[in-house]
Amino acid sequence: MTLAERTSRENRRRTGVPEVRDLAILLILAALLYGALYRPWVGVLGLTVIGYMNPHKYGSELIATLPAYQIMFVAVCLSVAWSFIFKRDEIRLPAFDWRLLLLVLLWAYFLFTTWHAIAAWAAWPRFYELTKTFVPLMLTLLLINSREKLFYLIITIATCFALLVLKGGYWAFMTGFSDRVYGPPGSHFYDNNYFAIAVIMTIPLLVLWLRETTDNRLRYILMVMIFLSAAAALSSWSRGALLSLGITTLFLVWHSRRKYLAIPVVLAGIFMSFQYLPQSWFERMQTIQAYETEESAGSRLETWKTGLDYAVQHPLTGAGFEGWRYVTYGTTGIDWHNAYIEILAEHGFVAFAIWLSLLLGSMISLSRLARLARQGPELTWIRNYSVMLQASLIAYAAGAIFLGLSYWDILYHLIIITVLLKQLAYRQAGFT
Repeated sequence: MTLAERTSRENRRRTGVPEVRDLAILLILAALLYGALYRPWVGVLGLTVIGYMNPHKYGSELIATLPAYQIMFVAVCLSVAWSFIFKRDEIRLPAFDWRLLLLVLLWAYFLFTTWHAIAAWAAWPRFYELTKTFVPLMLTLLLINSREKLFYLIITIATCFALLVLKGGYWAFMTGFSDRVYGPPGSHFYDNNYFAIAVIMTIPLLVLWLRETTDNRLRYILMVMIFLSAAAALSSWSRGALLSLGITTLFLVWHSRRKYLAIPVVLAGIFMSFQYLPQSWFERMQTIQAYETEESAGSRLETWKTGLDYAVQHPLTGAGFEGWRYVTYGTTGIDWHNAYIEILAEHGFVAFAIWLSLLLGSMISLSRLARLARQGPELTWIRNYSVMLQASLIAYAAGAIFLGLSYWDILYHLIIITVLLKQLAYRQAGFT
């Protein structure tokens, strides 16, 4: 979504004028609800669509206030109960995985730090919001129990963001990258900087889809979507997004099966993009090198130091959710702009260790799964999934250096997907 479109939509909401799109949105929500009641695992895909695209937020004020995600969650739970009673669909309890234990421990520790938060009025709503992110993940563990279902879940995530950048990436070229592209209203990545990182995280998922499909027409569409995704990320004017995109691209090229084709394509894409980028974009990106003289970068460095100092003084509890409102008050007055500092300053060293173990441990687990694929050609798909999911997590880890992304739902969604991948891979390899 562009800035002009966002302003236009807000004006229509204030006037209360009903839109024809409301009917289309209701039909989409009804179709997702029917899918959830028909098959519980399809409901997991519906939760993904609503959670990432927030389609109802594009409607009039009445439609935008619908609790669409909550309604879908209840529908999936009812469908699960119905299937369990009448054995209409397979529901399998997940095998033990260390990441599941750490997720529970992390949630429990968030509860502990929220109880001691210095900004309780802001911390408790944030804790409830994060809890609403964690609980539906249990449905994913229960219902996504085959390679086919896992593939559909991954491409659903990829499709959600691909549809969002379809117009955004095109708009970036048409405006010479002068108008920034925003994410879905009401989502964790509505801000243009956050949206850019989310788009970069889904580029590897599009590449995975590209590798798995044999439909030539679909392959061309996916190639275009990958290119537009990169364009939308560049149009955010985010230095963190540029860093994340560069690291992710290098990782994908390194793991490409045809480097002699991948390298020229990447270089051509860079050349074409830079032909459209305005001079002011380059001037902003050059401040990465001269961060000492850049006011925004200086404020962030001061904020990071303030957060580290507070974590040292309160190593067990931190400041709690939204603690930056008090910790940085009187200095920079801005939030952490760094996921690592955010976790450390708001929840202390214990929570930071758990959270970082989830992130880095999942990357290591994916590397091991990629090596597992060497046992036979029938396991090649495991390597494809592992490498691309690892690339998504690397994109997140790089973007998190400059943005507070520690509570993002897509991060924990990808961690759960790595758990499912390991279980499916071990099952096919005969380890379980």
